[in-house]
Amino acid sequence: MNTKRITVFVLSGFLGSGKTTLLTQAIDHFGEMGRKTAVIMNEIGEVNLDGQLVDASVPMAELLGGCICCSSRGDLAATLHELVLSEKPDMIFIESTGVANPMEILDEITDASLILPVELKAVITVVDAPQLLELSRTSRGKTYRLMQDQIRCANLLLLNKTDLLPPSELTEVDEVVREWNEHAKLEYTVFSRVDMRLLELFEEDNEAVLHAAHTHMTDKGHEHVCTSNCDHHDHDHEHMHSEGHVQAASGHHHHTHDHVMAYTHFFEHPVNSHSFEAFVSKLPQNVYRAKGVLTFSDTPSRFMFQYAYREMDFVKITPKAEVPNVAVFIGEQFSKDAVRSALLELEREEQSL
Repeated sequence: MNTKRITVFVLSGFLGSGKTTLLTQAIDHFGEMGRKTAVIMNEIGEVNLDGQLVDASVPMAELLGGCICCSSRGDLAATLHELVLSEKPDMIFIESTGVANPMEILDEITDASLILPVELKAVITVVDAPQLLELSRTSRGKTYRLMQDQIRCANLLLLNKTDLLPPSELTEVDEVVREWNEHAKLEYTVFSRVDMRLLELFEEDNEAVLHAAHTHMTDKGHEHVCTSNCDHHDHDHEHMHSEGHVQAASGHHHHTHDHVMAYTHFFEHPVNSHSFEAFVSKLPQNVYRAKGVLTFSDTPSRFMFQYAYREMDFVKITPKAEVPNVAVFIGEQFSKDAVRSALLELEREEQSL
């Protein structure tokens, strides 16, 4: 029986690299072609803020409060199953949290493909070129190793934010990426803009895609076949979940983002926009990603803010649904108490006026 398979694309890349920007462009492109798209969006925080940027007509499932490849592992297959049965889309985009190692995600998708009419077509990794360049010059740290894994897994690499680097530095970061993955298609991008016909080509040539992916593929006997590029070590680990609890994990499982933590702050009162911007600008360097939806005391509009790699952006929005005033901060072993105290002080300042 020849059952039509649903295309699956995985969007990978470190925090703030430009995955959601790419996602919205892909949805628009395939929507204009008459293709029905659906989205599974994973957030390590407790609220899906990036989902506010996706058109409300697009079916979306959310995996919140953890990473697909560990604390939410198993949920992905169930979510895929529900989305396939309820929405019957032509294609599904899975946007993983920026701290996910795609190896584990691909295992789940290929397992699900044994019982569901879904077919993985490509892993698309968006690379923050300036950030990778800076990390490559020290060649150390867990963030660097995670980015390395995300790049190695890709079939299509978008070297993003290339407008922020001079030609000599662009060549340097290009060489780093090519050392880790010489097989993937590599595109230079600004704001993740790429010819979407590339994705159509991946749909047409799945065998080549899977060969190039360097992934853990699962056969019908559920035995993992690792390539030489796989960096999976068999030992127990402790994982820092988004609530800040350390949970011992049994079994043979290794994750490169154990150091990553998130703090979600729900605002009870509006804060001043200028004071909040000043607060964000002074965040310590080990807070490398922040985002939120806020109502400020000095403006009637609601705003989504994005902070990545020491750059900040505010955009007026009209949320599709009821969204609380909330901000999520993601980083490496930063003081959640310090962030919380500073934000509560901003709220108190406005209440005292």
